[in-house]
Amino acid sequence: MQELPIVTKKHIVIFTRYPEAGKTKTRMIPALGEEGAANLQKQMTEHTLSQIRKLQKTSVITLEVRFSGGNYKLMQDWLGKDLVYKIQGCGDLGERMLRSLTGAFADNAQKVIIIGTDCPGLNCQIITTAFEKLNNCDLVLGPALDGGYYLVGLRQPVSELFSNISWGSDQVFTQTIKIAQKLNLTSSSLPSLADVDRPEDLKFWQQMTNH
Repeated sequence: MQELPIVTKKHIVIFTRYPEAGKTKTRMIPALGEEGAANLQKQMTEHTLSQIRKLQKTSVITLEVRFSGGNYKLMQDWLGKDLVYKIQGCGDLGERMLRSLTGAFADNAQKVIIIGTDCPGLNCQIITTAFEKLNNCDLVLGPALDGGYYLVGLRQPVSELFSNISWGSDQVFTQTIKIAQKLNLTSSSLPSLADVDRPEDLKFWQQMTNH
């Protein structure tokens, strides 16, 4: 019997929050109201998921949804029973991301990408490019225009990249790159994209949905 080629195990983690009025996208409430802000969270998560589902039609990619708020049943009722759901758990964003990475690599993933749902410009082509870049470098980052990043990809868990970072500030991308350089990690960047976090960012979501 001929041996089958080993498929590189590609894994995506989506970080999201259950869309509950008053608890999600709170910075959008002045512009959209509590229900409207929660609805935006819902639509943006569904948009991000649709991009990955497109990708899964042509490539073997496993996916898990790391969520906060809500519970397993609410998540399944919302996004379907065919997805793997895990609670983000406690700690800052770095600790939660590192936990998800460590878990994925422990499950034999070889390339892991973490994305959020705040970036309407993130599409299946960019995710494909991110996985390709991981063939030749240790770290892939998708810089957000606000100084954070919308995607991080690695071939192994590197805990230093997720500690001593000013999460939520405009220094996140720069600080992460500096740590990578200190550790002699090879890194590559994706196109810069806009996050939709504040009322003035709504135009980026509208541009996306009007296409």
